Amino acid sequence: MTAAKSGDTVRINYTGTLNDGQQFDSSEGREPLEFVVGSGQIIKGLDAAIPGMAVGDTKDVNVPCAEAYGEHNPEAKQAVPREQIPAEIPLEVGTQLQMQTPQGQVVPVTVAEVTEAEVTLDANHPLAGQDLNFAIEVVGIDAA
Repeated sequence: MTAAKSGDTVRINYTGTLNDGQQFDSSEGREPLEFVVGSGQIIKGLDAAIPGMAVGDTKDVNVPCAEAYGEHNPEAKQAVPREQIPAEIPLEVGTQLQMQTPQGQVVPVTVAEVTEAEVTLDANHPLAGQDLNFAIEVVGIDAA
């Protein structure tokens, strides 16, 4: 059996859970996740678990937040005057929106707080600050 190595294209089925057991993502009912090992296409901690695995191998992987989406950064929250947000934009806490930086880069944000005067937007990834757990199965390997 061929073992996966850096540069190989692999396909995995996975279920991702938080430490409390809550599932945050899964490939169930979808195509397997396909990526090139070592390319930075997926979070570092999960990518590092793949080399040496072969088709049919399964593994449970714990990924500390530093090797996933990083620590929660309080500086990634920004209060915006409510009147600067168009009226047709929904402003419920938890709503995902997109902002554009002055350089034109699109940044996903989440509405964190809404008051009469301002809206606090959070640019942290929703899983920032969380250790992640993955149950993975390698279902395909295309050698580099």
